[in-house]
Amino acid sequence: MTRVDFYVIDGGANRHDHTLCRVVAKAWQQGHAVYVQCADRDGARAFDDLLWTFEDTSFVPHALEGDDAAPAPIVIGTSADALAAPDVLLNLAAEVPANVSRFARVIESAGHDETSRQAARQRYRYYQDRGFPLHTHKLGR
Repeated sequence: MTRVDFYVIDGGANRHDHTLCRVVAKAWQQGHAVYVQCADRDGARAFDDLLWTFEDTSFVPHALEGDDAAPAPIVIGTSADALAAPDVLLNLAAEVPANVSRFARVIESAGHDETSRQAARQRYRYYQDRGFPLHTHKLGR
């Protein structure tokens, strides 16, 4: 069954986003194919830009969904339905994707402001009501 990990990240939006980049990089370093589900194309482009710049000395191979570049182990887009390979999903959208159970692991954020926290609570209840194994990771400053 799909494992769901919620990350509670203290320190504001910037630290939140950089921490999620590190989580994605670690998943890739462990040999996983990752899909980053964003709410819209602007969000996908923003996360794409952040993966290029979040650390000066790191390289995280990734691509935007639909780019003509060579296949990448990390794909960022708005519809995880289109891809067959990823085993890890980072969900940055407000809702749980319809096909979430096809992933071995789902990474969720508990949010960085009240709006995103409320959406995270709803996703947590969704997973809980359906019996997904839930794990919470609290990352302080």
